[in-house]
Amino acid sequence: MMLAKTELIKTYKGAAIGPGWAVVKPAFTIFVYWFAFSVGIRHLGTVAVDIGSNKLLLDRFLFMFVGFIPWFFISDSIVKGAKDIRSHRQYVTKVNFPVSTIMTFSTISRIYVHLVLTGLMYIYVAVFWGVSWYNLQLLFYMPAMFFFFLFLSWSTAPMCAFSADLENAITSIMSGIFWLTGVVYNSYDLPAPLKQIMLFNPMNFFINGYRNALLYDRWFFEFKTEFIIFAVEFIVIFLLGVYNYNRLRKKIPDVL
Repeated sequence: MMLAKTELIKTYKGAAIGPGWAVVKPAFTIFVYWFAFSVGIRHLGTVAVDIGSNKLLLDRFLFMFVGFIPWFFISDSIVKGAKDIRSHRQYVTKVNFPVSTIMTFSTISRIYVHLVLTGLMYIYVAVFWGVSWYNLQLLFYMPAMFFFFLFLSWSTAPMCAFSADLENAITSIMSGIFWLTGVVYNSYDLPAPLKQIMLFNPMNFFINGYRNALLYDRWFFEFKTEFIIFAVEFIVIFLLGVYNYNRLRKKIPDVL
């Protein structure tokens, strides 16, 4: 926890508001989307979501806002998580330090930022939409998201320590992945073949999960197929992370 706090301070060292920039940057992105869909193109102002036999009409900005908050954490965890070992090489080459801890405290520093953004989002949702017992599901989705992307970094960070090409590839494809994830649209309303394919996107699981908890008032276990697919992916990512980390960790100091 101390290393995670130090990581945030170090990242924004020299800035007047320090770690506050971790909130300002995503807040500006959200403002741009609010302006675009609430002021600029208001004819796209609502999103229709089927809830059982009923159709729920949501303000598009509220719909996207709830999707963007997990996406910011997901995007940072994938891109920065792949760079964790390279960007903290001093812990690997100069001191006797457990390398796996690097990914842990880096992910914790990102979850600190996510908690602040989630708190601000929750206030907005509470004021403009309301609160319910379904909101408690965030206590499931948030830890699951934290561990999923921590385990993913156990694979990507050691491999990127060996190959800068992989790191660049991950950075390059993230903008494309954004549009393959239901941040700005409802993936549950896609045509049948695409809808089934999207169930295999774990990022989509979390974005839909936040919306289920805060907007749709649906429990995660109501989507049994989606949950089972995610559970299998979670186990696979964990096992791959353990395998790749143990396979590469002894060679990392020499490579760096």
